[in-house]
Amino acid sequence: MSVSIFIQTLNEQDNLPGLLDSLAGFDDIVVLDSLSTDDTRRIAESRGCRWFEHAFDGRGPHQNWAMEHIDFKHRWVFYLDADERMTPELKREIESIAAKWASGEWTREYSPVAYYCGRKNYFRGRWLRHAMPPGNIMRFFQPPHIRFERLANPVPIVDGEVGYLKEHFLHYNFSKGLREWIERHNRYSSYEAAETVKALENNPVRIGNLFSGDRNTRRLELKNISFRLPFRPFIKFFYMYILGRGFLDGRAGLTYCTLQAVYEYFIVLKAREIRQPELSRLDRGETADGTGRAP
Repeated sequence: MSVSIFIQTLNEQDNLPGLLDSLAGFDDIVVLDSLSTDDTRRIAESRGCRWFEHAFDGRGPHQNWAMEHIDFKHRWVFYLDADERMTPELKREIESIAAKWASGEWTREYSPVAYYCGRKNYFRGRWLRHAMPPGNIMRFFQPPHIRFERLANPVPIVDGEVGYLKEHFLHYNFSKGLREWIERHNRYSSYEAAETVKALENNPVRIGNLFSGDRNTRRLELKNISFRLPFRPFIKFFYMYILGRGFLDGRAGLTYCTLQAVYEYFIVLKAREIRQPELSRLDRGETADGTGRAP
């Protein structure tokens, strides 16, 4: 294989074996761990993975640390989380791209140095075909040409052309149970709230991006606009469940769309608290101006 695999972990002893099974044939599998306390390291090293540790400081910064400090064996890197799985079809596609680069087949006019990839998301044993369609996530890239921004759901900054893979990987987002998903997304909502405030202050709406030829540019601008909309949790539920036809995914679709609306509400509340610090003072029993105790 002429592609390196990059994996990020934190206490993934249950998920990691399944991921590594799906990666048979790759000769450079690199694990960047966020100081796990379970058997993650033993499992990774027993399966021939290279091991690195770094304290987690947000998705974007964490991935940038890897791009700057890890010497991958191959030019091309595919990134996966422990609750995700490679497929034979995707493996063949990325190997073909890496082989064309090695042979010099790509034209100078269009030679992508990074690719977005879709994923099939599963919940309750069902592919959420409508409630959570594959989308586009930056997963296949050449490390010297990419950096990431944002603490959660990183946005890639690519020095060069980008492309889109046809095949998908698999994502078992609830593999550790509903309770862990809720706890994790409570943390994510804090990151997203901070990023929401930053976007409101520093990223003005650029309507022209909605007509960009690049689909991901259009998606990011829609997200930027969404930060400014009222009733965001309701809009998200309506978009996913009604317009996106999440109802076709049955009870799993209803549950997932509801969870996403609740997650969005957490982001809204936390962003409001950041922008209105007097709310925190009131909750501590102080006056809004911080000069004394509220009655």
